[in-house]
This record gives sequence, structure tokens and C-alpha cells, in this order.
Amino acid sequence: MSRISVSAMSQHPTAPPAGRTAVWIAIALSLTAGMAMASGPRVEAAKAKQTPAERHIYYTGGVHNDQGCVPASRCVYPRKPGEPSDPLYPKWWTSGWTMYRVFANYDQYPPPYTSPPAGLTPADYQVSYGATYYDSTYVPADKDGEGAMMEYYEKQCLPIFPSTNNFTCAFVSLGNKAYFLRYADRPPGTPQCCKFSPKNHPPRLDFIKHLPYDAQRSTHLNGAVQAYAREVGPQKILFGYAFWREPTSDYPMDANAPRYRHPQSFFFSGSPTDPPNAPIVSQNYTSFRAERPDPAETWGQVAQMCPVEPEWCCLFDGDCPDKEPAGQKK
Repeated sequence: MSRISVSAMSQHPTAPPAGRTAVWIAIALSLTAGMAMASGPRVEAAKAKQTPAERHIYYTGGVHNDQGCVPASRCVYPRKPGEPSDPLYPKWWTSGWTMYRVFANYDQYPPPYTSPPAGLTPADYQVSYGATYYDSTYVPADKDGEGAMMEYYEKQCLPIFPSTNNFTCAFVSLGNKAYFLRYADRPPGTPQCCKFSPKNHPPRLDFIKHLPYDAQRSTHLNGAVQAYAREVGPQKILFGYAFWREPTSDYPMDANAPRYRHPQSFFFSGSPTDPPNAPIVSQNYTSFRAERPDPAETWGQVAQMCPVEPEWCCLFDGDCPDKEPAGQKK
């Protein structure tokens, strides 16, 4: 299995011209976004009594499932007078992104961030790259849910787990089911595919309704963004997004190209343990465009890399109480 080339993607012939890329910097809401909200401490005794499937259903505030959101209104934030209308995702899209793992001065300079983050220095963060692919119309073969999404992290995996992340990985949602893929550079003894969750569908087009509008964060980037964020639990686990305030098209040279508010960044709390030492993480998106991904080059990897019944992932403390502690075999 060859890896997806992020550098090749950035040179895609349908990508916006390089000089105008900043206008379309976008955020991809990943299935892993919801995972960031699930990374707080677990009540181990309660977890041990649950079935493996139950242990792998994580609270995501309504973005990826309805856990803790019945009735649905519990996880919807009505907009107040004077707040902007909600942006919507295109029904399918593709984007590259730059990820900043921020480990210093994030309290003084919180997200959303410019690229590179204003106020911070290169000594405050690590830079890595990846890509996201999304299709809300996809229906899996087993008819369990709808939508497909893949987030591909090149050389630096998503840093929300209490373990090393210096390897390539991908998270894939196919309908309601989600999978975690590792590649040739994965840590010894770890599987190339495991089942992340039975209930972690891709975000819906109107997912932003599950987050409150954040007026203070919306002043960042000289007020050019609409920011939405909340802090979850006593640890104040951050979970937020920013969209560009002004609608733009994917292709400004085409007067007939539709205009919409492009995402700007996805920002969240990573794992503060060292490794991965990621108190704050921001994915700042580039070349976001309403282009339908090719399944053969993206989530088709699940069928190629996973057995018929993959083992459960052991990524968070409490996921697999009968196995080694988190931070060891995952």
C-alpha cells in the first residue's frame, strides 16, 4: 500500500493558484475532532464493566454521534441576536493542511492561529502536514450510516493519545464505523488497522450547530473569521473551529464558481503528556475545495488494510482494560 502523497496533493491541477491559497485556507472537521473531546480521564471501574463496543463510543457533543445528546436539542446551540449565520460544509470536499503542535506560550496566544501562528516562535511548536477527504453522500456496503471521511497524518500522527506519535496514520469513518490505520513506519507490535468506534460518523454539513459562537476568538486574524468553540469537562478540553467570514469561491478566475464560507482551522486540546506534549493543536487548512475524493485513493484503504473483523483500538486509557496500559502497546 503506497501512502497518500501530501506534497503531490498540494500540486493538484485543480487546486487554487498558489498566490491566492490563503483565501481558501480551510479546516477539515475530522472524525478525530470528536476524539479530542474524549481524551479526558476515564472512570476505570465503570469502563471495565462495559462491552468493548460500549467502551469505544465517545462523547463528541453531537458532531459524530448522539452519545449524551438525547434529545438532540441538548447538543445544539441556537444563535443569539447579532451572531452570524452558520456556515455549511460542501457535500464533498478535499483539502491539505498544516498541523501545529503547540507546546509553549499557548496560554498567551490561544487559537485560532494564522499560518504560521502569530505571536509564537518556531521554538513554541512543531509543524507537520496532512490531508482530509470528505463525501457526505457515501453509503457503506453494510448500510450502517452514511458519509465517508479520511484524515491522513504524514509522519506525525494525531497527538491526542498518551503515547508517541512520530509515525504516519489515518482515521477513516465509513458510515457509523470508524477505523485507525497505521503504515510502514508504525511502532513495533502495533496493528496496521484497528476498529476505533462503532459510532463515529463523519460530521454532517451543518455540524457547526453543535458549537457555540465564540465572539472573543472571532476577533483573531483581524476579525476575518467566525470562530466556534467550547471547553469540555473540568480539564477544559478545547474543541473549536474557525471559518472565514467572507464567502469566496474555490476558483476566483471563474465568475460562475459558487461562493461559500471556507473553513480556516480546526483547533483542539491534544494530550499534555510527554510524549506527545500537545497541549494545543491546530490544523490550518490549505487548498480547501469542493472536489469529490476518489475512494480508491482514500477510504478504500480500509478494505485493503483491515481484516474482516479488526481488533479494537487501544488508544485511550480504559479502551482495553485486559491489555497493557495506555502508552505501551496500542
